[in-house]
Amino acid sequence: MNRRKHPERPHRRKPASGDRTRNAKLFRVEASWDSRPDRPAIRTTTDRAAARRLAAQFAERGAYVIVQATRGFEWRTLDEVDGPALLAERQAAEAAERARQEAAQHAQQAAAEERRRHRLAAEASTHAQALMSAPAIVRPENRQRARHITGAQR
Repeated sequence: MNRRKHPERPHRRKPASGDRTRNAKLFRVEASWDSRPDRPAIRTTTDRAAARRLAAQFAERGAYVIVQATRGFEWRTLDEVDGPALLAERQAAEAAERARQEAAQHAQQAAAEERRRHRLAAEASTHAQALMSAPAIVRPENRQRARHITGAQR
């Protein structure tokens, strides 16, 4: 006797509904590095966003990444990411930004040094003019010279 049958149900009823088709939504991420071309990293997932995240992570590590989707029994390419080119582009942009910042800092320091030189030159000119002018008259009757010189100072 068939044990799946219920004693009150002598014949098989309608089967339980449900989609029994194979998952048609599958993504594969293949990443290969120049340092190890014979050992690519292959990850499969049913989530498109997770596949894109994996591709971005592999590309950040310098891998050439191919994102594929299933089509029956074969894979079709959705996206290709050239990780080494992206890394080189990012490094070039960072180097250009560093060079621009260093040039701006150098120009700022040169301008500060120029202002300092002008200030010191102006102070030297002011001091020289002060030394060349006659001292303020402090004698009575506004005389610049003494009336007489004592004997010890001759």
